[in-house]
Amino acid sequence: MSGVDGLLEKIRRSIDVLSRSERKVAEQVLGDPDQCIEASIQKLADQAGVSQPTVVRFCHAIGCTGYHDFKLKLARSVARQDKYFFRDVDAADNARQMSDKLIDSAIASMLHIREQLDHNAMEQAIAMYSAARRVEFYGSGGSGLVAEDAQLKFFRLGKPAIAYADPHIQQASASLLDENALAIAISYTGRNIDVLDAVRRARDAGAAVVTVTCTGSPLSTFADVNLNVDVVEDSDIFSPLKSRLAQMLVLDILAVGVALRGGDKLMARLSQASDAISDKFVARPED
Repeated sequence: MSGVDGLLEKIRRSIDVLSRSERKVAEQVLGDPDQCIEASIQKLADQAGVSQPTVVRFCHAIGCTGYHDFKLKLARSVARQDKYFFRDVDAADNARQMSDKLIDSAIASMLHIREQLDHNAMEQAIAMYSAARRVEFYGSGGSGLVAEDAQLKFFRLGKPAIAYADPHIQQASASLLDENALAIAISYTGRNIDVLDAVRRARDAGAAVVTVTCTGSPLSTFADVNLNVDVVEDSDIFSPLKSRLAQMLVLDILAVGVALRGGDKLMARLSQASDAISDKFVARPED
């Protein structure tokens, strides 16, 4: 993840892969990050119930060069946190409290994408899309819906673009791609077996691959370019909220980038598509 403001989220994402003792340090930091900024390495170790070398190993595990570097990044992370921060919804919440919390969470994910998006990767993805003759989108579950939404945006951009959610069709179609095709695979975790299989087949067939997933996920390792979506999905017990919105935003940026790079000819095509359905709306009443 790029951007120091993502350190706390990076720690949250890393908890499952940390050792048991390193996890104790992570939980202590997440529980009271402000206090940890002021703590010496000995104090943090004592509070977490671990040794000082364990604290150092934790720092290295989350991408810091040492304890001093960790404290600097943590201080910047805390300082740059916006008021929009996810707070767990509760059964006691009224409609206003529940909606405020979920809206704040959605805003937080958008702000985070603005800070951590890899803009060089986006430029590469725009160029790859522009060079391809055919584009296919793969996703499953909530990400499958994002793929379908992407199809609605991209099919107007001058080349065949289609989304497949059925895993059998994904794999069959991926195996028929060639070096002129681009596969765009979408997955929050990057661990969905069906999507991974489809991307393997697309690569074996010679297609280029763009992924929309978190940094370092299994899916990202198959990508020619990964458009990183490094948000913490803490609302998916109900429905994926932050990750779905973040994925859609990243694909919107890609679509607008492709359209802008296409010049007047592509803009004319977009106008033509819009004009084709202009008579499908209820006419405005006369003033």
